[in-house]
Amino acid sequence: MPAEGDEVAHRRFVSTPLPAPAPAHSEAFYGRVVVLIVVAAVAGVAVVAWAIGRFFALNRVAVPAREMFVGSWSVLVSGERPPLTLIMVAALGIAIIAFTALSFELIAALMTISPRRRYLETLRHTGMAAPDPGSRVRVTVLVPAHNEEEALPTTLAALAQQTRMPDRVIVVADNCADRTVEIAREMGHEAFETVDNEHKKGGALNQVLARVLPVAGPDDVILVMDADTSLGPRFIEVAAGHLESDPELAAVGGVFFGEGGSGILGQFQRNEYTRYSLQIRQRRGRVFVLTGTATMFRAEALLDVAAARGVFIPGEPGQVYDTAALTEDNELTLALKSLGATMMSPSECYVVTEIMPTWRSLWRQRQRWQRGALENLGAYGFTAATLRYWGQQLGIGYGTVALNSAILLMLITFLAIDAWIWFPFWTTVGAVFLVERVVTAWRGGWKARLLAATLLPELAYDVYLQVVFVNCLWNISLGRKASWGHVTRQGAPA
Repeated sequence: MPAEGDEVAHRRFVSTPLPAPAPAHSEAFYGRVVVLIVVAAVAGVAVVAWAIGRFFALNRVAVPAREMFVGSWSVLVSGERPPLTLIMVAALGIAIIAFTALSFELIAALMTISPRRRYLETLRHTGMAAPDPGSRVRVTVLVPAHNEEEALPTTLAALAQQTRMPDRVIVVADNCADRTVEIAREMGHEAFETVDNEHKKGGALNQVLARVLPVAGPDDVILVMDADTSLGPRFIEVAAGHLESDPELAAVGGVFFGEGGSGILGQFQRNEYTRYSLQIRQRRGRVFVLTGTATMFRAEALLDVAAARGVFIPGEPGQVYDTAALTEDNELTLALKSLGATMMSPSECYVVTEIMPTWRSLWRQRQRWQRGALENLGAYGFTAATLRYWGQQLGIGYGTVALNSAILLMLITFLAIDAWIWFPFWTTVGAVFLVERVVTAWRGGWKARLLAATLLPELAYDVYLQVVFVNCLWNISLGRKASWGHVTRQGAPA
């Protein structure tokens, strides 16, 4: 247990009186500003691309298709391709995008020497010692759960299979009407029941953290994981090891994969998660978002966030989670990055998490994710910590325009021609795209590869996600209130 002085030093970070929340009309205004910026930027890029294409189209020289024979089969082949100058312009555009992405990575690296971080460290270590490299951390696991009697036994059983056992497990039962509390205690763990919580997962975690953090020492770490998630067997061992070896490391996030089942809809999501995990590996564990499925935080990093709320970052002073945010994991990632925290997601720290079983539940989930990301940007504005996230939203917006324009153009071409014509240039481009889809889903197994190879179903899934994005922009512009949404497993109370 920490010394009494440590407890007092920590308690002052979490006992600050809470101010009144920001007016709803202010949140709506900033939301509309975000929509305007995203739409204007995407429209600007689209207009430039259209103008370049139009310029070259006016100078295009048509190349008639030639009849060729493959055995007894007759096919029409066209040698048309974009002018070399246009290909060079496209290559230049790709180079600019790559340079911009590298710039964002450099900015993210520089953020880890933020003066804010040094200031908070000075406050935090007044009268107390900093953690020593190599000292063993104490792992407390928090499992927020709302009516999770169906999933909780599997989650807690996976915890029991860890190569390094946690020191404490607390199931945070939030407004439960089922056997969540009883199951937690029957399996030998603590159960914390929230009181009058109206703020979903973030509010539930704030209540339990208000008890855990005041008595936490510099060697305490907090693993927050969902009740519908199973940790890989080495998650705690690897995450705790990184935090023990690097006192500057603030958090270790999980790399998530989808559970089995739910037919082709489930496979769409599993392919999506597999590709995301590949991106994390390619970035050598550098984090996009500290996933809410499972992330281990240094307790002091969470105290930093609570201390900075309302001063350096949005939110209510003294609260770790901003309950106004729809996506608490994305918001907390921005909060930590804004304070100069370092974080990682090693591939060994994988988790298997819930898949949305229906299109309706997927719609609600992605609405929350996408709208939450947009609203977080509205709350944080343009900062060094948010630049790459702005770029991500612009990329989604432009991808929406580009993909749907390409599909529309192919459809018009297909309806306009009297006979099928092969274009070797575009066939090659398509083949490269197809190979990329298969390779990036390869680790998902033969079902993932087969679905990726069929191409068209996944394109339709991508269009579906883009419709979600556009719908979010529309709803924000109209000031419509967002809802959380909760997937109830079969047999559990609503």
